Amino acid sequence: MKLSMLLWLTTLMPQPVANQACLATTVYLEARSQPTIGQMAVAEVAMRRRERGQWGSTVCQVVTAPHQFATTTTPGSFEIDNAEAFHKAWEIAGRTIHDWQLPANKRRMLVPRADHFATAAVAPAWSRNKPAITIGDHTFYAVN
Repeated sequence: MKLSMLLWLTTLMPQPVANQACLATTVYLEARSQPTIGQMAVAEVAMRRRERGQWGSTVCQVVTAPHQFATTTTPGSFEIDNAEAFHKAWEIAGRTIHDWQLPANKRRMLVPRADHFATAAVAPAWSRNKPAITIGDHTFYAVN
């Protein structure tokens, strides 16, 4: 399925399915080749931003905010064609959303306070002097 079609479908889906689809798509695009813990950390960053109201009040708004996640930087014609990887991303998204319905002190945190991440091979200007944790190919930062 093309990315543009999947994102369009999320606008027709009821909640919480739409948020799970948006988060799964983000995990797939950002971290499908990463270990499970890295995929979970990507999902955690998106949920933290949603909780803080950064870039939107729903997961879909957060992950489709301009230039924040791969959902907006990947061409809409990109084919999401690895069913096994998407299924894993779907499960991670569901578990993460469920986890974030718990009180903050009961959640499993992999990257505490992290609200940004980047490929470990680069160091964006906004990352300087910020606390960081590297998992797989990504470095997670507490910027805000």
